Amino acid sequence: MRQFTELPPLGLYIHIPWCLKKCPYCDFNSHAIGEQELPENAYVDALLADLTQELPDIWGRSISSVFIGGGTPSVFSPAAFDRLLSGIRALTNLHPETEITMEANPGTFEQQRFAEFRRLGINRLSIGIQSFDDRSLRALGRVHNAEEATESVRIAREAGFERLNLDLMFGLPEQSRQMALTDLATALALQPDHLSWYQLTLEPNTLFYQQPPPLPDDDESWAMQAAGLDLLDDAGFARYEVSAFAQPRQPCRHNLNYWTFGDYLGIGAGAHGKISFASDGRIIRRRKRRNPADYLRHATTGARLSHEQEIPVQETAFEFMLNALRLKDGVETGLFARRTGLPLQVVRKQLDEAIEKGLLADDPAQIVTTALGYDHLNSVLEIFMDSGKSRTYIPIQPA
Repeated sequence: MRQFTELPPLGLYIHIPWCLKKCPYCDFNSHAIGEQELPENAYVDALLADLTQELPDIWGRSISSVFIGGGTPSVFSPAAFDRLLSGIRALTNLHPETEITMEANPGTFEQQRFAEFRRLGINRLSIGIQSFDDRSLRALGRVHNAEEATESVRIAREAGFERLNLDLMFGLPEQSRQMALTDLATALALQPDHLSWYQLTLEPNTLFYQQPPPLPDDDESWAMQAAGLDLLDDAGFARYEVSAFAQPRQPCRHNLNYWTFGDYLGIGAGAHGKISFASDGRIIRRRKRRNPADYLRHATTGARLSHEQEIPVQETAFEFMLNALRLKDGVETGLFARRTGLPLQVVRKQLDEAIEKGLLADDPAQIVTTALGYDHLNSVLEIFMDSGKSRTYIPIQPA
Protein backbone atom coordinates (compact mmCIF):
# COMPACT_ATOMS: atom_id res chain seq x y z
CA MET A 1 0.00 0.00 0.00
CA ARG A 2 1.17 3.51 -0.73
CA GLN A 3 1.76 5.94 2.13
CA PHE A 4 2.04 9.64 1.35
CA THR A 5 3.95 11.90 3.72
CA GLU A 6 2.63 14.87 1.74
CA LEU A 7 0.37 15.48 -1.23
CA PRO A 8 1.90 16.86 -4.44
CA PRO A 9 1.11 20.26 -5.95
CA LEU A 10 -2.27 20.46 -7.68
CA GLY A 11 -2.65 21.97 -11.15
CA LEU A 12 -5.83 22.69 -13.10
CA TYR A 13 -6.10 21.90 -16.81
CA ILE A 14 -9.05 23.38 -18.75
CA HIS A 15 -9.81 22.10 -22.25
CA ILE A 16 -11.50 24.30 -24.88
CA PRO A 17 -11.99 21.89 -27.81
CA TRP A 18 -12.81 24.30 -30.66
CA CYS A 19 -10.48 25.85 -33.22
CA LEU A 20 -10.81 27.69 -36.53
CA LYS A 21 -9.64 24.65 -38.50
CA LYS A 22 -8.52 21.11 -37.71
CA CYS A 23 -4.87 20.75 -38.71
CA PRO A 24 -3.97 17.53 -40.57
CA TYR A 25 -1.24 16.56 -38.05
CA CYS A 26 -3.21 17.27 -34.85
CA ASP A 27 -4.32 14.36 -32.66
CA PHE A 28 -5.56 16.46 -29.75
CA ASN A 29 -9.27 16.68 -29.02
CA SER A 30 -10.01 19.64 -31.30
CA HIS A 31 -12.99 20.41 -33.52
CA ALA A 32 -13.33 23.02 -36.28
CA ILE A 33 -15.92 25.69 -35.53
CA GLY A 34 -17.26 25.82 -39.08
CA GLU A 35 -20.53 27.73 -39.34
CA GLN A 36 -21.73 26.90 -35.84
CA GLU A 37 -22.09 29.47 -33.09
CA LEU A 38 -19.78 28.67 -30.20
CA PRO A 39 -21.76 27.53 -27.13
CA GLU A 40 -19.67 29.72 -24.84
CA ASN A 41 -22.18 30.16 -22.03
CA ALA A 42 -23.25 26.53 -21.97
CA TYR A 43 -19.64 25.35 -22.03
CA VAL A 44 -18.59 27.64 -19.18
CA ASP A 45 -21.57 26.32 -17.20
CA ALA A 46 -20.38 22.78 -17.94
CA LEU A 47 -16.79 23.56 -16.92
CA LEU A 48 -17.84 25.05 -13.60
CA ALA A 49 -20.21 22.16 -12.92
CA ASP A 50 -17.39 19.75 -13.77
CA LEU A 51 -15.04 21.54 -11.37
CA THR A 52 -17.67 21.61 -8.62
CA GLN A 53 -17.99 17.83 -8.82
CA GLU A 54 -14.21 17.49 -8.34
CA LEU A 55 -14.12 19.61 -5.18
CA PRO A 56 -14.82 16.89 -2.57
CA ASP A 57 -11.54 15.22 -3.59
CA ILE A 58 -9.38 18.34 -3.17
CA TRP A 59 -10.73 20.10 -0.06
CA GLY A 60 -8.04 22.24 1.55
CA ARG A 61 -5.66 22.08 -1.40
CA SER A 62 -4.52 25.13 -3.38
CA ILE A 63 -4.29 25.33 -7.16
CA SER A 64 -0.62 25.78 -8.06
CA SER A 65 -1.07 26.49 -11.80
CA VAL A 66 -3.74 26.73 -14.48
CA PHE A 67 -3.34 25.76 -18.13
CA ILE A 68 -6.09 26.52 -20.67
CA GLY A 69 -5.48 24.35 -23.73
CA GLY A 70 -7.28 23.18 -26.82
CA GLY A 71 -8.23 23.49 -29.55
CA THR A 72 -7.71 27.22 -29.62
CA PRO A 73 -8.95 28.72 -26.34
CA SER A 74 -8.53 32.25 -27.69
CA VAL A 75 -11.61 31.76 -29.89
CA PHE A 76 -13.66 32.26 -26.70
CA SER A 77 -14.53 35.84 -25.79
CA PRO A 78 -13.08 37.79 -22.85
CA ALA A 79 -16.57 37.79 -21.34
CA ALA A 80 -16.60 33.98 -21.32
CA PHE A 81 -13.18 33.85 -19.64
CA ASP A 82 -14.24 36.49 -17.13
CA ARG A 83 -17.12 34.29 -16.00
CA LEU A 84 -14.99 31.14 -16.07
CA LEU A 85 -12.08 32.56 -14.06
CA SER A 86 -14.42 34.30 -11.61
CA GLY A 87 -16.15 30.96 -11.05
CA ILE A 88 -12.84 29.15 -10.54
CA ARG A 89 -11.70 31.76 -8.02
CA ALA A 90 -14.98 31.40 -6.13
CA LEU A 91 -14.69 27.60 -6.00
CA THR A 92 -10.97 27.07 -5.36
CA ASN A 93 -7.99 28.49 -3.53
CA LEU A 94 -6.31 30.34 -6.41
CA HIS A 95 -3.56 32.76 -5.40
CA PRO A 96 -3.15 36.05 -7.34
CA GLU A 97 0.39 35.08 -8.43
CA THR A 98 -0.66 31.66 -9.77
CA GLU A 99 0.65 30.94 -13.28
CA ILE A 100 -2.33 30.98 -15.66
CA THR A 101 -1.37 29.98 -19.20
CA MET A 102 -3.65 30.20 -22.22
CA GLU A 103 -2.93 28.70 -25.63
CA ALA A 104 -3.59 30.98 -28.59
CA ASN A 105 -3.04 30.71 -32.32
CA PRO A 106 -2.13 33.47 -34.78
CA GLY A 107 -5.27 34.39 -36.67
CA THR A 108 -7.23 34.94 -33.45
CA PHE A 109 -5.17 37.90 -32.21
CA GLU A 110 -6.78 41.31 -31.69
CA GLN A 111 -5.18 43.98 -29.48
CA GLN A 112 -8.21 44.78 -27.34
CA ARG A 113 -9.21 41.13 -26.97
CA PHE A 114 -5.79 40.11 -25.63
CA ALA A 115 -5.51 43.17 -23.40
CA GLU A 116 -8.76 41.96 -21.81
CA PHE A 117 -7.38 38.44 -21.40
CA ARG A 118 -4.38 39.93 -19.57
CA ARG A 119 -6.60 42.10 -17.37
CA LEU A 120 -8.55 39.01 -16.30
CA GLY A 121 -5.41 37.51 -14.78
CA ILE A 122 -4.15 35.31 -17.61
CA ASN A 123 -0.43 35.97 -17.23
CA ARG A 124 1.23 33.63 -19.71
CA LEU A 125 0.55 32.92 -23.40
CA SER A 126 1.58 29.89 -25.41
CA ILE A 127 1.37 30.82 -29.09
CA GLY A 128 1.04 28.00 -31.63
CA ILE A 129 3.22 29.42 -34.38
CA GLN A 130 4.78 26.12 -35.63
CA SER A 131 6.72 27.89 -38.42
CA PHE A 132 7.55 31.35 -39.75
CA ASP A 133 7.79 30.04 -43.32
CA ASP A 134 4.69 30.45 -45.50
CA ARG A 135 5.43 27.26 -47.45
CA SER A 136 5.66 25.22 -44.27
CA LEU A 137 2.54 26.82 -42.84
CA ARG A 138 0.57 25.93 -45.96
CA ALA A 139 1.89 22.36 -45.84
CA LEU A 140 0.76 22.10 -42.20
CA GLY A 141 -2.71 23.40 -43.03
CA ARG A 142 -2.37 26.37 -40.68
CA VAL A 143 -4.82 29.25 -41.01
CA HIS A 144 -2.19 31.96 -40.44
CA ASN A 145 0.77 33.18 -42.49
CA ALA A 146 4.29 34.18 -41.48
CA GLU A 147 3.43 37.86 -41.09
CA GLU A 148 0.52 37.03 -38.78
CA ALA A 149 2.82 34.79 -36.73
CA THR A 150 5.20 37.67 -36.05
CA GLU A 151 2.32 40.09 -35.51
CA SER A 152 0.80 37.84 -32.85
CA VAL A 153 3.91 38.22 -30.70
CA ARG A 154 3.83 42.02 -31.05
CA ILE A 155 0.15 42.11 -30.06
CA ALA A 156 0.80 39.86 -27.07
CA ARG A 157 3.60 42.14 -25.86
CA GLU A 158 1.53 45.29 -26.28
CA ALA A 159 -1.35 43.61 -24.45
CA GLY A 160 0.91 43.23 -21.43
CA PHE A 161 2.06 39.61 -21.65
CA GLU A 162 5.62 39.39 -20.37
CA ARG A 163 5.71 35.58 -20.25
CA LEU A 164 5.49 34.05 -23.72
CA ASN A 165 6.00 30.55 -25.05
CA LEU A 166 6.30 30.00 -28.78
CA ASP A 167 5.48 26.55 -30.21
CA LEU A 168 7.67 25.52 -33.14
CA MET A 169 8.06 22.26 -35.03
CA PHE A 170 10.86 20.87 -37.17
CA GLY A 171 11.03 17.95 -39.57
CA LEU A 172 8.19 19.49 -41.58
CA PRO A 173 7.11 18.47 -45.09
CA GLU A 174 9.95 19.25 -47.52
CA GLN A 175 11.74 21.31 -44.87
CA SER A 176 15.50 21.75 -45.20
CA ARG A 177 17.89 22.05 -42.30
CA GLN A 178 18.40 25.72 -43.08
CA MET A 179 14.64 26.34 -43.10
CA ALA A 180 14.33 24.76 -39.66
CA LEU A 181 17.20 26.84 -38.27
CA THR A 182 15.79 30.02 -39.82
CA ASP A 183 12.47 29.33 -38.06
CA LEU A 184 14.30 28.93 -34.78
CA ALA A 185 16.41 32.06 -35.29
CA THR A 186 13.28 34.07 -36.12
CA ALA A 187 11.63 32.88 -32.92
CA LEU A 188 14.69 33.74 -30.84
CA ALA A 189 14.80 37.24 -32.33
CA LEU A 190 11.31 37.84 -30.91
CA GLN A 191 12.73 37.28 -27.41
CA PRO A 192 10.25 34.88 -25.81
CA ASP A 193 11.18 33.48 -22.41
CA HIS A 194 10.18 29.93 -23.39
CA LEU A 195 10.21 27.78 -26.54
CA SER A 196 8.56 24.43 -27.22
CA TRP A 197 10.50 22.93 -30.15
CA TYR A 198 9.56 19.45 -31.22
CA GLN A 199 9.66 17.18 -34.23
CA LEU A 200 6.53 16.63 -36.30
CA THR A 201 5.31 13.08 -35.79
CA LEU A 202 2.60 11.28 -37.71
CA GLU A 203 -0.03 10.31 -35.16
CA PRO A 204 -2.81 7.75 -35.77
CA ASN A 205 -6.26 9.20 -36.46
CA THR A 206 -4.83 12.19 -38.32
CA LEU A 207 -4.95 13.05 -42.02
CA PHE A 208 -1.14 13.08 -42.20
CA TYR A 209 -1.05 9.52 -40.85
CA GLN A 210 -3.49 8.37 -43.53
CA GLN A 211 -1.81 10.36 -46.31
CA PRO A 212 1.82 10.91 -45.23
CA PRO A 213 3.52 14.00 -46.67
CA PRO A 214 7.18 13.91 -47.77
CA LEU A 215 9.21 14.41 -44.57
CA PRO A 216 12.96 14.69 -43.95
CA ASP A 217 14.55 11.32 -43.23
CA ASP A 218 15.70 10.34 -39.75
CA ASP A 219 19.32 11.37 -40.33
CA GLU A 220 18.32 14.81 -41.56
CA SER A 221 15.84 15.31 -38.70
CA TRP A 222 18.57 14.31 -36.25
CA ALA A 223 20.94 16.83 -37.83
CA MET A 224 18.24 19.54 -37.63
CA GLN A 225 17.80 18.84 -33.95
CA ALA A 226 21.52 18.81 -33.18
CA ALA A 227 22.07 22.15 -34.94
CA GLY A 228 18.98 23.62 -33.30
CA LEU A 229 20.10 22.56 -29.82
CA ASP A 230 23.38 24.40 -30.37
CA LEU A 231 21.51 27.51 -31.50
CA LEU A 232 19.22 27.44 -28.46
CA ASP A 233 22.12 26.92 -26.09
CA ASP A 234 24.03 29.84 -27.60
CA ALA A 235 20.93 32.01 -27.08
CA GLY A 236 20.77 31.17 -23.38
CA PHE A 237 17.84 28.76 -23.53
CA ALA A 238 18.28 25.78 -21.23
CA ARG A 239 16.75 22.49 -22.31
CA TYR A 240 14.90 21.39 -19.18
CA GLU A 241 12.60 18.80 -20.80
CA VAL A 242 12.74 16.80 -24.04
CA SER A 243 11.05 19.52 -26.12
CA ALA A 244 11.01 22.49 -23.72
CA PHE A 245 13.57 25.29 -23.51
CA ALA A 246 13.53 28.26 -21.16
CA GLN A 247 15.41 31.33 -20.10
CA PRO A 248 16.59 31.23 -16.46
CA ARG A 249 13.68 30.81 -13.98
CA GLN A 250 11.11 30.70 -16.79
CA PRO A 251 10.05 27.04 -17.19
CA CYS A 252 6.35 26.26 -17.51
CA ARG A 253 5.33 25.56 -13.91
CA HIS A 254 2.21 23.68 -14.97
CA ASN A 255 4.06 21.21 -17.16
CA LEU A 256 6.83 20.84 -14.57
CA ASN A 257 4.09 19.59 -12.26
CA TYR A 258 3.24 16.90 -14.84
CA TRP A 259 6.87 15.82 -15.19
CA THR A 260 7.37 15.60 -11.42
CA PHE A 261 4.28 13.38 -11.06
CA GLY A 262 2.15 16.08 -9.48
CA ASP A 263 -1.63 16.05 -9.30
CA TYR A 264 -3.94 17.91 -11.65
CA LEU A 265 -7.64 18.33 -12.20
CA GLY A 266 -8.77 18.10 -15.81
CA ILE A 267 -12.03 19.79 -16.74
CA GLY A 268 -13.56 20.05 -20.19
CA ALA A 269 -14.24 17.71 -23.09
CA GLY A 270 -11.67 14.89 -23.12
CA ALA A 271 -9.61 16.37 -20.27
CA HIS A 272 -7.44 14.06 -18.16
CA GLY A 273 -6.78 14.34 -14.43
CA LYS A 274 -4.71 12.64 -11.73
CA ILE A 275 -5.48 12.84 -8.01
CA SER A 276 -3.65 11.36 -5.02
CA PHE A 277 -5.43 10.55 -1.75
CA ALA A 278 -3.55 10.70 1.55
CA SER A 279 -6.29 8.82 3.41
CA ASP A 280 -5.86 5.48 1.65
CA GLY A 281 -2.86 5.90 -0.66
CA ARG A 282 -4.83 5.72 -3.89
CA ILE A 283 -3.83 7.52 -7.11
CA ILE A 284 -6.74 7.96 -9.53
CA ARG A 285 -6.69 8.91 -13.21
CA ARG A 286 -9.83 10.36 -14.74
CA ARG A 287 -10.88 11.23 -18.27
CA LYS A 288 -13.92 13.30 -19.23
CA ARG A 289 -16.30 12.65 -22.11
CA ARG A 290 -14.44 13.49 -25.31
CA ASN A 291 -17.18 14.65 -27.69
CA PRO A 292 -18.06 18.29 -26.92
CA ALA A 293 -21.81 17.80 -27.46
CA ASP A 294 -21.76 14.68 -25.28
CA TYR A 295 -19.80 16.51 -22.61
CA LEU A 296 -22.22 19.44 -22.66
CA ARG A 297 -25.18 17.10 -22.21
CA HIS A 298 -23.69 15.28 -19.23
CA ALA A 299 -21.30 17.61 -17.39
CA THR A 300 -24.04 19.17 -15.27
CA THR A 301 -25.71 15.84 -14.43
CA GLY A 302 -22.83 14.09 -12.69
CA ALA A 303 -22.10 11.86 -15.70
CA ARG A 304 -19.10 13.79 -17.02
CA LEU A 305 -16.59 10.93 -16.75
CA SER A 306 -15.79 8.55 -19.57
CA HIS A 307 -13.11 6.69 -17.62
CA GLU A 308 -11.76 6.43 -14.08
CA GLN A 309 -9.02 4.06 -12.99
CA GLU A 310 -6.82 3.59 -9.97
CA ILE A 311 -3.15 3.30 -10.89
CA PRO A 312 -2.10 -0.15 -9.65
CA VAL A 313 0.67 -0.02 -7.06
CA GLN A 314 2.93 -2.18 -9.26
CA GLU A 315 2.65 0.31 -12.14
CA THR A 316 3.31 3.45 -10.10
CA ALA A 317 7.10 3.39 -10.42
CA PHE A 318 6.91 3.18 -14.20
CA GLU A 319 4.38 6.04 -14.33
CA PHE A 320 6.72 8.17 -12.21
CA MET A 321 9.76 7.40 -14.38
CA LEU A 322 7.79 7.94 -17.59
CA ASN A 323 7.40 11.56 -16.53
CA ALA A 324 10.43 12.37 -14.39
CA LEU A 325 13.07 11.07 -16.79
CA ARG A 326 11.91 13.53 -19.46
CA LEU A 327 13.49 16.25 -17.32
CA LYS A 328 17.07 17.00 -18.38
CA ASP A 329 18.22 17.33 -14.77
CA GLY A 330 16.02 14.51 -13.53
CA VAL A 331 14.61 14.75 -10.00
CA GLU A 332 16.06 14.51 -6.52
CA THR A 333 15.92 10.95 -5.25
CA GLY A 334 13.58 11.67 -2.34
CA LEU A 335 10.86 12.85 -4.71
CA PHE A 336 10.18 9.25 -5.75
CA ALA A 337 8.86 8.29 -2.31
CA ARG A 338 6.99 11.57 -1.82
CA ARG A 339 5.15 11.35 -5.16
CA THR A 340 4.54 7.59 -5.37
CA GLY A 341 4.07 6.78 -1.69
CA LEU A 342 6.50 3.88 -2.17
CA PRO A 343 10.04 3.30 -0.88
CA LEU A 344 12.88 3.70 -3.36
CA GLN A 345 13.77 0.07 -2.70
CA VAL A 346 10.96 -1.08 -5.03
CA VAL A 347 13.01 0.18 -8.02
CA ARG A 348 16.49 -0.41 -6.65
CA LYS A 349 17.11 -3.34 -8.99
CA GLN A 350 16.01 -1.36 -12.07
CA LEU A 351 18.01 1.70 -11.03
CA ASP A 352 21.13 -0.42 -10.64
CA GLU A 353 20.58 -2.02 -14.05
CA ALA A 354 20.19 1.37 -15.75
CA ILE A 355 23.31 2.69 -13.99
CA GLU A 356 25.30 -0.38 -15.02
CA LYS A 357 24.26 0.15 -18.66
CA GLY A 358 25.38 3.78 -18.53
CA LEU A 359 21.82 5.10 -18.97
CA LEU A 360 21.40 6.66 -15.50
CA ALA A 361 23.98 8.61 -13.53
CA ASP A 362 25.46 6.90 -10.47
CA ASP A 363 24.30 9.69 -8.14
CA PRO A 364 22.57 8.78 -4.86
CA ALA A 365 21.06 12.27 -4.59
CA GLN A 366 19.51 12.44 -8.06
CA ILE A 367 17.58 10.22 -10.47
CA VAL A 368 18.87 11.54 -13.78
CA THR A 369 19.83 10.12 -17.15
CA THR A 370 23.28 10.28 -18.63
CA ALA A 371 23.69 11.93 -22.04
CA LEU A 372 23.38 8.44 -23.55
CA GLY A 373 20.24 7.71 -21.56
CA TYR A 374 18.61 11.01 -22.53
CA ASP A 375 19.15 10.23 -26.20
CA HIS A 376 17.64 6.77 -25.68
CA LEU A 377 14.83 7.39 -23.20
CA ASN A 378 12.74 4.48 -24.45
CA SER A 379 15.57 2.11 -23.56
CA VAL A 380 15.66 3.54 -20.04
CA LEU A 381 11.90 3.26 -19.61
CA GLU A 382 11.86 -0.34 -20.80
CA ILE A 383 13.92 -1.25 -17.75
CA PHE A 384 11.15 0.04 -15.48
CA MET A 385 8.25 -1.31 -17.52
CA ASP A 386 6.43 -4.53 -16.75
CA SER A 387 5.89 -5.67 -20.34
CA GLY A 388 2.82 -7.66 -19.31
CA LYS A 389 0.84 -4.50 -18.59
CA SER A 390 -0.84 -2.25 -21.12
CA ARG A 391 -0.94 1.43 -20.30
CA THR A 392 -2.58 4.62 -21.44
CA TYR A 393 -0.07 7.36 -22.17
CA ILE A 394 -1.54 10.72 -21.20
CA PRO A 395 -1.07 13.38 -23.91
CA ILE A 396 0.49 16.57 -22.60
CA GLN A 397 -0.09 19.93 -24.23
CA PRO A 398 2.92 21.93 -25.41
CA ALA A 399 4.13 24.33 -22.76
